[in-house]
Amino acid sequence: MRSEIVVIGGGASGLMAAYHAARTLVDAGVAAQVTVLEKMPRPARKVMITGKGRCNFTNVKDWNAFSGHIRSKPNFVKSAFYNLPSQAVVDWFEAFGMATVVERGDRAYPASYHASDVVDTLVNACLSLGVKIETDAEVAAITLNEAREAVAPENRATLGIVRGGTASEMRGPRKSEICGVLQAQRWGPAQQDVFRGELPPGFSVSLTDGREWKCQRVIVATGGLSYPTTGSTGDGLRWAAELGHRIVPTFPSLTALVPKGYKIQEDKDLHIDRGTQLSELGQALCGVQLKNIQLSLVIEGTETDSEFGDVDFTDGGLEGPVGFQLSRKAVKALVNGSRVALVLDLKPGVDPTDLTVRIKALWEEIGKDPRSRGVREKERCRILLGKLMPRELIPGFMQMHPEILTLERRGRADTKVWVNLVSIAKALKAWQFDIAGYVGYERAVVTAGGVSTDDFVAKTMESRLVPGLYLCGEVLDIDADTGGYNLQLAFATGALAGLNAAKSLI
Repeated sequence: MRSEIVVIGGGASGLMAAYHAARTLVDAGVAAQVTVLEKMPRPARKVMITGKGRCNFTNVKDWNAFSGHIRSKPNFVKSAFYNLPSQAVVDWFEAFGMATVVERGDRAYPASYHASDVVDTLVNACLSLGVKIETDAEVAAITLNEAREAVAPENRATLGIVRGGTASEMRGPRKSEICGVLQAQRWGPAQQDVFRGELPPGFSVSLTDGREWKCQRVIVATGGLSYPTTGSTGDGLRWAAELGHRIVPTFPSLTALVPKGYKIQEDKDLHIDRGTQLSELGQALCGVQLKNIQLSLVIEGTETDSEFGDVDFTDGGLEGPVGFQLSRKAVKALVNGSRVALVLDLKPGVDPTDLTVRIKALWEEIGKDPRSRGVREKERCRILLGKLMPRELIPGFMQMHPEILTLERRGRADTKVWVNLVSIAKALKAWQFDIAGYVGYERAVVTAGGVSTDDFVAKTMESRLVPGLYLCGEVLDIDADTGGYNLQLAFATGALAGLNAAKSLI
């Protein structure tokens, strides 16, 4: 089977790459086929679960604000962003009939809050231009065509192989130079098609079912390693490595961080499966959602980052927008053997001294309240904490801070419980969670690391090592914060890869 351009991976970046490749060819009046090979039964499975099914598909900040949320070499994706800015992504979806809304933090969603609308729009846009989308088409390998390999490396630039040997490069004053190289290489009859600009397909894409696609350009958009159940199993990383590209070590990002004692662990493995049983502490905290808090990341005793916002305690561990923001740096530190902790400030807008005064005043009010007569100190402490935090947080808070209650023995049968108000204030301002590990790729939102961007041209997304090969999206070493940034990078790099793969054939 033949197709001028084959896109491997039918996710966000792959579908956008296919659309822009087809759009470019159609606008140029070139009859060329673009084919998407997707291993799963349906395309864009990961997009379907983005944002818990609501799909925050981009962030409409301008480049200066947007780039601050990119965690690896933002300059590499600058050209891609300017080629398809985030506002242009919103306009693109609306042009195909999908209404959108922009919420706080410049986050754009489909107006329906259904991720399926994003997927349907991408698929229908591709189909409208004649893109062929093959599902249940798992790729096994990418190999270079023999005719490409027959040319000595030092002569490939002369032959125009850097652009795949297109007809436009085989004309003009360079033709005599090309002929001389061909004679020196002693090409056989099958390779004489080069003179007519009809270089045999540069790649063979083999499928696991035995089928094979011949193509001139390949765009790899297979994603990283996160959420492997959606099809992201690292295939693109393997193919890129086999073709000589460098791989930046990968690790889960935007994932749950697991505090010590939160799960029942039998070993000290840093990768803690989300399904690992919760401990008593984990059960006490799971389900609690906190808003407008400050969370700080401490590595080897030094604060390295801090974020204000919302955090969630889940069956995985510490998550939510703020937890995710800090997880990349935290996981990287854990992998490197460093001690990691998160410090939670439940009252970031209140000075420690003022908080202590406020707590003492609340304690006096409780003591004077007629309803508190005959109530034991421990229960009064719970009443006090109920005025300072969500009630569902109290059991976990008290379990992790036994110092707020002091038991004084006055005799064999006489004890007195004291509530340490200063200790409560300190705990509210600096609740420390030592981190035991993290949830792995099975539920991480994105993969940090990937194929080195040093091996690719930022303005085209084309490989410097294998002409005609383009990569886009999460398979590359590009990742960003939560908030629509990662999908925007997928769309932008996909669009640029598709555009330039098509241009090289015109």
